[in-house]
Amino acid sequence: MAGRAGSDGDASARRPATDPIITIELPPTVHETPPEEAAIALDDVPVDPVIAKPVEQVVTTTISIPAESVAVGPETPAMLTPDRIVSSRGREKPQPPEGRWQRLVYELTFHGYHPGDAKPVRSRKSLEQRIARRLDGPTRFVAVLSRKGGVGKTTVSMLLGMALASIREDRVVAIDANPDRGTLAERIAKTTEETVRDLVDHAAEIHAFSDFQRRVSRDETRLDVLASDTNPNLQHEFDADDYATVADLAKRFYSIVLTDCGTGMIHSVMKATLDRADQLVVVSGGSLDEARLTSETISWLENNGYEELARNAVVALNTATQGTDLLILDELEEHFASRVRDIVRVPYDPLLATGATIRFGALKPLTQESIRELAASVVDGLPAPEAG
Repeated sequence: MAGRAGSDGDASARRPATDPIITIELPPTVHETPPEEAAIALDDVPVDPVIAKPVEQVVTTTISIPAESVAVGPETPAMLTPDRIVSSRGREKPQPPEGRWQRLVYELTFHGYHPGDAKPVRSRKSLEQRIARRLDGPTRFVAVLSRKGGVGKTTVSMLLGMALASIREDRVVAIDANPDRGTLAERIAKTTEETVRDLVDHAAEIHAFSDFQRRVSRDETRLDVLASDTNPNLQHEFDADDYATVADLAKRFYSIVLTDCGTGMIHSVMKATLDRADQLVVVSGGSLDEARLTSETISWLENNGYEELARNAVVALNTATQGTDLLILDELEEHFASRVRDIVRVPYDPLLATGATIRFGALKPLTQESIRELAASVVDGLPAPEAG
């Protein structure tokens, strides 16, 4: 015992007289309600324990599903869109811009920037779009006429047909309905010697397009041309019944039928042509007497039951004829604008002045543009497809 006491005494002797006390003041405990608890907390209102009942908490999760992805039945063909099923590898690559500087910018940016086509190119493509308008339904008939020879009626007929056939996806045919031996087929490289007379005589043998096509000449623009009678010894001239036969056959295979008319307004073929026409192109020269005769032609149409055709007509003003440089063409156009739907100037072109065969692609750019304007105006004036 003594020994243990001695030990305790030694320990007490070694401790300091007083032990230090360390005091740490802590901030008061404050309970903050988390936002998610506050959102569902009840107001601080006393609850009657008698009527209080446990409330089952229901958590609702809203999932947004696109309406088009909800299957409500078999899919329609319209749902097979290119964006949905055609891979990027199979899609058509953007065409490079047309125009010198536009193409240069496109190449310098490694096809990263497409500046668009040059203004003349946009104008051309706009015309082509108008010319290519779909014409569902019956065949449209366009008559090209003039009461005076030598103003370029046949040339305009051929150029108009070439512009239409080179751009449109359907078939276009030009018929030479001049009773006095027209020269329409001589403006292209002929591939057959058959004429409207051969077609009329063998009408019962025409069953397929190939039967009709053997009797026409096809230009490089895909325009088909049916020549007029060329035999001077024929006793029977091309008349209204013949034209009706040819027109009935043509409408079975073609979407647009152009008719190069003769100059006789009272000839039976003219009446048959006008009765079928959906659109008229009246060709005028640039001299004073030719312009007056064209205006008189419009008056004749108005006075003989073709008022609507006259109002919807297009005047092709051939400025290559003599006397054009002596007239104020703006005044002449203003006169015709009061009577018809549109006026298009056809400029002088040396390749047309010779009267030889025509290659549309070899014409001056201004000539090609003016004829495309004429073709676009003609298609604009054709009846629109009936709503199905």
